[in-house]
Amino acid sequence: MYPQLLTYLLEFIKFQDQIIRTLQTLLIGKNMFEKPTEEPVHKPYRKLQVDDLPIIETLEKLNYKILLENYSMEHGKPLKPVKRHAHSKTTVPKTMNCPKCGAPSDYLYANNGNKGQFLCKVCSCLFHDKNRFSKEAILRCPHCAKTLEKVKKRKDFSVFKCKNNDCSYYQKKLKTMSKKEKKRFKKDPQAFKVRYIFRQFHVDFLPLSKQSPELPRVNLSKIHASAHTLGLILTYHVNYGLSARKTAAIMQDVHGVAISHQTILNYENSVALLLKPYVDSYPYELSDQFCGDETYIRVNGKWHYLFFFFDAVKKIILSYPVSPNRDTVTAIHAIDEVLVKMKEIPEDLTLVVDGNPIYLLAQHFFAQHDIQFDVKQVIGLTNDDPVSTEFRPLKQVIERLNRTFKGNYRSTHGFGSEHGSVSYVTLFVAYFNFLRPHASLEGKVPVVNPELSGLPTMPARWTKLIELSQQWIVKQRLA
Repeated sequence: MYPQLLTYLLEFIKFQDQIIRTLQTLLIGKNMFEKPTEEPVHKPYRKLQVDDLPIIETLEKLNYKILLENYSMEHGKPLKPVKRHAHSKTTVPKTMNCPKCGAPSDYLYANNGNKGQFLCKVCSCLFHDKNRFSKEAILRCPHCAKTLEKVKKRKDFSVFKCKNNDCSYYQKKLKTMSKKEKKRFKKDPQAFKVRYIFRQFHVDFLPLSKQSPELPRVNLSKIHASAHTLGLILTYHVNYGLSARKTAAIMQDVHGVAISHQTILNYENSVALLLKPYVDSYPYELSDQFCGDETYIRVNGKWHYLFFFFDAVKKIILSYPVSPNRDTVTAIHAIDEVLVKMKEIPEDLTLVVDGNPIYLLAQHFFAQHDIQFDVKQVIGLTNDDPVSTEFRPLKQVIERLNRTFKGNYRSTHGFGSEHGSVSYVTLFVAYFNFLRPHASLEGKVPVVNPELSGLPTMPARWTKLIELSQQWIVKQRLA
């Protein structure tokens, strides 16, 4: 009797739980049945077509002072400023200058009252606040040479579109449509990309500019632990992927050194700040095969993205920014970290990435700064196109790097802060490039440094690597 009663009560409790969840869903507006997943959400990339660069027409710039001198020599008298009527309602802002020659407001007419159009008396330039001469250059469609119109402004770039109906690009897109697509195009033209589009970036970022090193808060020369102890901590924590708590436990149980996991994290942050400028500025000998990809890491309970760029032949990690967003700006920073490590950017430089369109947008950003390279996208898991067939091996190389990192990162169960995630990734890159033997390199490390390879143990190599980084920072300060 009692087992039957217990079974009935359990079923009744489950029924009540369902009723409560349903009521909560109706009141709160959220689905109370779905439990939050621990896996990152895999969404297909939004289809994005990136067109060729536009024709950039540089505008003529004049000097009003030279024009005034020429006028005085030609006419035998100086050009007088604009004489304004005392009771005139039209005004010219005193801070305004001619966008073509730079003449001050004294030489500017309010050409159509107070409607915003002005005329320069010096160079006869007719302009408005949003006139073409207020831009650095005119953007023209590469297919019809018509001026592009600014149609949208996004967070990191402005969108320009060619609205010429006779443009060969537009006409070709219309001719390639099927009858079904043409019917849909009449009802929903926004569903098709039929016009030339260009994105002009306004990201406050200067490519190929080196940053000054940031010094750590904890002075490693004044810590209570010895250099050998610090090397042991880094060996357990980074090389073998043990968490900070397990590293603290093994230091106590095996070596008899009492140390807290928070102290280990403090050491990690300090060592990472010292090693980062040395790792980023080391004169690597690079090949001509580079690949990039993003992987997930957990930061403060949320999914972040780690961007890796890798020399597939020399097995050297060149770029490793961490970002909460998988966006174009982070892709720009990731590629820039690769370019600054090159003595000279090759003319045939090619980067192999996945199908994410942010890399194509990043390519356009660098092209706007006269930095050219090619981007090959390996899409999907099967070789459905010639590019994927040719460059699939490089994509598999970067995927293996992601798995190697995940093997070390998994025991951390994520990071408590973005700063902690960057520190751990920096230490992993230093270990991978300078200390970790690689099977495809016949058991050698990717970067062979005689001062490191001659040392017998891994803790000693970590200590020596920190010393080399400190010496590099001192030289940079004295230079």
